[in-house]
Amino acid sequence: MCLAVPGRVLDIGEKDGTRMASVDFGGVVKEVCLEYLPDLQVGEYAIVHVGFALQRLDEESARQTLDLFAELGLLQEEFGDPWERAAAEAAGGGAWPFPAAAAGGTVQEAQAQ
Repeated sequence: MCLAVPGRVLDIGEKDGTRMASVDFGGVVKEVCLEYLPDLQVGEYAIVHVGFALQRLDEESARQTLDLFAELGLLQEEFGDPWERAAAEAAGGGAWPFPAAAAGGTVQEAQAQ
């Protein structure tokens, strides 16, 4: 799944002639293109989809959405470690993240379950 996720702009710069920003998505920081929102400023929130800031968003709406996504596990699904996800799926195709890893277990322990 690929979500449009609200994030807070931490800093703004230019990369290869393109306006870019470091954006915080509830603890996960990613590089985002600001070409669609050229007047977005540090501290503001935007909805980001596939690496592009698409729409400015107020702080309260952003926080409510991030809280809901976190509650539903969608942030982990969207920003989680792809290697961990692949290992979980290879261990039996069960739900990710699988219980053994969440409890500090290993992939081998999860496979044994």
